[in-house]
Amino acid sequence: MKCCQPDCDNEATVHLTEIVNGQMKKIDLCEECAKDKGVTDPQGFALADLLLGLGASSEMESVSAELECPTCGFTQADFKKTGRLGCSTCYTVFAEPLEGMLKQMHKGTQHVGKVPKALRAKLDITKQRDSLAEQLQKAIETENYEEAARLRDQLKELESVASVEEGS
Repeated sequence: MKCCQPDCDNEATVHLTEIVNGQMKKIDLCEECAKDKGVTDPQGFALADLLLGLGASSEMESVSAELECPTCGFTQADFKKTGRLGCSTCYTVFAEPLEGMLKQMHKGTQHVGKVPKALRAKLDITKQRDSLAEQLQKAIETENYEEAARLRDQLKELESVASVEEGS
């Protein structure tokens, strides 16, 4: 098995496994990369770098080295070592440095979750309705009455479609 580091073709000899909420995350490193990451030195081991990507913990440190959660006392150094936050308040306290890391890990920074198919159509219609209503309000404020009339008609059409779907 090869080392999981991008620029390394060595054979992996160090295998780390972490299980969190039933999810298993495996990391395979060669001896050299393990030493570079401080895996053999518990004081220098940056689990956040391995789990979230290289440079993750240093990105957090570059924003503000002295952040500490007022609720649980968790610091950036704690996050760097464990790859986890201490409590729900930590997400607010460490929001700025976490945002950059989350953008690298996921498509966006807002969790939308999974929606059952039956509800998805209703949510899409609600989202479209809200967007059209907002555009309509802006058109009225800017006295763009032709655009406002067009948007009003679209809104009425969407609401008639929604009422038909709700009836079925």
